[in-house]
Amino acid sequence: QVQLVESGGGLVQAGGSLRLSCAASGSIFSINAMGWYRRAPGMPREQVAAIDTSGSTRYADSVMGRFTISRDNAKNTVYLQMNGLKPEDTAVYYCAAGYCSDYGCYVLESVYDYWGQGTQVTVSS
Repeated sequence: QVQLVESGGGLVQAGGSLRLSCAASGSIFSINAMGWYRRAPGMPREQVAAIDTSGSTRYADSVMGRFTISRDNAKNTVYLQMNGLKPEDTAVYYCAAGYCSDYGCYVLESVYDYWGQGTQVTVSS
């Protein structure tokens, strides 16, 4: 089992920045893909960004150029730096972790077996 604990959410004005952190513990040897998802009220969950152990990343079009995902393998932590926040970024953000072996598979929600509890991000206009 892998436990994921997110932190860093909050309320920020449009144009502001936040950094989310996700610390993994437990059977971390069993994961190689980590991602950030979000769910806004009345909307389906969407992948915001994902990263594999080699550092390859993928971003949703809506956050490209504004958000940056990174990971510190020594600390078993993944980060999401969010700049230029917009009201439409308001959502509960979830950290996810999983294992997959196919090239680029970390973009698939089906590979994520472990999820954090979520952290609220609210962007005011």
